[in-house]
Amino acid sequence: MSVSLQKNRKKNRILPTIIFCLILVIATIFLLAYRQRIVDQITIWGYKPTTEATNLVKRAGMNDNGIFYYYASQPSTYSSDSAASFNKVCNDSETTTAILGCYSGNRIYIYVVADKQLDGISEVTAAHETLHAIYTRLNDKEKKRVDSLLESEYKVLSADKYYSDLLAFYSSYEPGQRDNELHSIIGTEVAKMNPELEAYYDQYFSNRQEVVNLDSQYSGVFKSLKAKADDLSVQIDKLLATITSLTSQYNTDAQRLKEDISSFNNRAQSGGFTSQSQFNNERAVLTGRASDLDAIRATIQSDYKDYQALVAQYNSYATQSKKLYDTINSTLVSSPSV
Repeated sequence: MSVSLQKNRKKNRILPTIIFCLILVIATIFLLAYRQRIVDQITIWGYKPTTEATNLVKRAGMNDNGIFYYYASQPSTYSSDSAASFNKVCNDSETTTAILGCYSGNRIYIYVVADKQLDGISEVTAAHETLHAIYTRLNDKEKKRVDSLLESEYKVLSADKYYSDLLAFYSSYEPGQRDNELHSIIGTEVAKMNPELEAYYDQYFSNRQEVVNLDSQYSGVFKSLKAKADDLSVQIDKLLATITSLTSQYNTDAQRLKEDISSFNNRAQSGGFTSQSQFNNERAVLTGRASDLDAIRATIQSDYKDYQALVAQYNSYATQSKKLYDTINSTLVSSPSV
């Protein structure tokens, strides 16, 4: 009887230990599996977003899950007055394009553009950088699946020179980050895509078309100016070719006429004409040729005025483009005040 009681006591002591160990194992597995999510949640509890940072993500069409990762990245916003600080954080060493945001040290930094013509550009940047934060959190299995979907989508997009040039830029500027960049570019810029990839992005967007529309809206301003400038460039080149050709022919014909007039005058002075009729006929021909040259000269002068007007218009578009570019170029810090 006493032996039985002793055994029961041992069992009673072992059972809680086993249960505790199981709980510990389960808790450890849970912590390992959701470690980043837990860290992100703790970060959010201690983070107070500014009104500006909140407004950016609200217009980007992200759902609560997407916004969660945005806030977990503790977004900071910068204006032209604090551009130097932004550049220091984002280490802007690229000189051929404007840097509007970066995801660095698990944090998002955004250069806010105030120009109303480029409304939406900062919101797109916020979504773009948030997708970087999301991509870095994908587990290996999910990342492999998403990378495959992104590469398939890029095969379609690569026919567009814009995307092939963009990926070439990132290949040199951020080597090894191809799929990471595709993940942000496709998610914020491409309207229609493979349904499976769209379903993936639905995890983070309530309406992804909102950010795509914003991207199309602001980039359309640059594209419109470029299209107009390109059209003018074609007109300018064509008109310049016409002016050059006409001028060359005019100079040749004018020199020949000058020589023929000189010969005509020498013959008139030396009695080289057999009759007044011959003199009058040849003189009329020379006068006609001179009139034709005057008409060509007037055409060249008119064409040149048109050429100058086209060049002025082209320069106007170029100036507008430069001004817009300057508003998004964080390297152009505000001038110091006296």
